[in-house]
Amino acid sequence: MYGIEYSKPTVVLLQDSGIGVCEVSARTCYDSFSMSENCAIRDIKDSIPSDSKISEINDIDDSKLLKDLAWTHFHHSILEHANLSYLIRGTSRGVLQEHARHRIQSISVRSTRYTMSSIINAFVASQHSQEPRVWFIDKLLSFDMFVTTTVKYNIIEIGSMYDKLLYQSTAVDDFNSIAIAKSSLDYLLRYTDDADRCYEALQDGKKKRNVGDAFKHIVTDNFKVDMVVTFNLRSLKNYFTLRDSGSAYFQIRWLAQEMKIKTPKRYLDLIIKSS
Repeated sequence: MYGIEYSKPTVVLLQDSGIGVCEVSARTCYDSFSMSENCAIRDIKDSIPSDSKISEINDIDDSKLLKDLAWTHFHHSILEHANLSYLIRGTSRGVLQEHARHRIQSISVRSTRYTMSSIINAFVASQHSQEPRVWFIDKLLSFDMFVTTTVKYNIIEIGSMYDKLLYQSTAVDDFNSIAIAKSSLDYLLRYTDDADRCYEALQDGKKKRNVGDAFKHIVTDNFKVDMVVTFNLRSLKNYFTLRDSGSAYFQIRWLAQEMKIKTPKRYLDLIIKSS
């Protein structure tokens, strides 16, 4: 695509709350428990449900009332009572930016503040190589950091990261003090001519806290991120409508399509009109 190849994200459904609570919510509005085809819901008309009855409600796979409300009356607020959480691996920071435009979701993302140590350690270690830039590029090519899979393009990306770090290393008085933990500074003296051993020692040593604060600028929207997102069913309907669309950014369309594959049918029946 566009002369560059990309990897697609992987998705796992971590949890889903069930549609039974949506029907309970709707029947609370209409006081129509006795009309349900699901006996677990009929039985709570005049009583507080027991733990076993709640489990039955959460196991409900179908509801005529919910389908009527979703597709005939377009009463979608009751869908907000169902929630689904997805673990997403290998999408991009560009997709993360697109997710920020969706108002109602909970999202937790792999933090560049805390997880950039291997990249910074590679740069510091590269300065102990006869060909620092080449060593750095070779090392980072093994990290699988980008959604792009075209090696020639990724070399350009990594080369740009190296150039930014090199500039920064000459612009501050003591670059190493902001790049690695104080307890690791001795490794720079111990492995002055061995970039590989220096890198291994830095990796095995203490990680500098919040190392990404000084270096987040080196990564682009191409950088891979992992995240957990939780949508209520009404918001998920909006997400699939907008993002599984030919006009959507192709990377978030790939993600929406994979999320849809991992979404159980009982939810899709309420948010996607079958042909």
